[in-house]
Amino acid sequence: MTSTTTGSLADPAARVALMADVERVPGSAKPDPILKVDNIVRQFGGMTAVDVDHLEVQRGIITALIGPNGAGKTTFFNLITGFDRPTSAKTGAHWEFDGATLDKTSASSVARAGMVRTFQLTKALSRMTVIDNMMLGAQDQAGENLFKSVFKPLWSRQEREIEAKAEELLDRFKLLEKRNDYAGSLSGGQRKLLEMARALMCNPKMIMLDEPMAGVNPALTQSLLGHIQSLRDEGMTVLFVEHDMHVVRHISDWVAVMAEGRLVAEGPADTVMSDTAVIDAYLGAHHDTDLGDDSLLDDQAAQQLAAEVAAEEAQRHAEGKS
Repeated sequence: MTSTTTGSLADPAARVALMADVERVPGSAKPDPILKVDNIVRQFGGMTAVDVDHLEVQRGIITALIGPNGAGKTTFFNLITGFDRPTSAKTGAHWEFDGATLDKTSASSVARAGMVRTFQLTKALSRMTVIDNMMLGAQDQAGENLFKSVFKPLWSRQEREIEAKAEELLDRFKLLEKRNDYAGSLSGGQRKLLEMARALMCNPKMIMLDEPMAGVNPALTQSLLGHIQSLRDEGMTVLFVEHDMHVVRHISDWVAVMAEGRLVAEGPADTVMSDTAVIDAYLGAHHDTDLGDDSLLDDQAAQQLAAEVAAEEAQRHAEGKS
């Protein structure tokens, strides 16, 4: 796909048209997939956490990966980004990103290929400043080379450029005033913003977000949503895991559903929400309850948010005493 075509996906009508002829079935072929995954399996003891026969992620749009707790979503993220290895339970396990094979590469090699991720629990380095966290995200820094590091003229200019880019991203994510604060002093939502901003330091082609809204103050939720949409509108591919169906309906162009490690449905959000396999995966025997029922999902999201915020505040309080 050319850059002109990718850029045109900022128009909602163009995204709808692009995906209009894609089959609403698990593992459907996409017009221009940036990621292809085949026969990937991960087992823990006798339990199969992931067993995906085929999945394609369309370039330039926002794809949501949803499913109940324990469906294998985060494990799937870990596998394709090099943080975990598949079990050799199937032959022909293979995945590629933008034409490059990533079957046996490390997490750092995956990131260099242009596929970066954030985590369900943020990985900000708490005892480093916000700006230092950002600058660590840049790739191929000359100052990290053992021999070049002793000659400052060989890396000082690059470091200034990296710092300028970091400040530009911090400004974009409304964190510039926190530049010199320790990352551990940030709120849960601000840490999510920092992790997303840091991921952009290496100019990725696709960003993978693992529950970006979990534990985020409602006041920052809209800001995060806006940033995710702007990344898509600038031509980046976004794949994210999310439990809040309101968020999924609001920003996703395509939805893939996992249950018990398998891909069980794909399609636009409205189509997927009414799929029998999806309703069964989420609600078990409660087939008469609509998956799109606002009250059900709001209560669940509120309880989860309250528990996560309370846990994070308790942790921060404990760290403050230590």
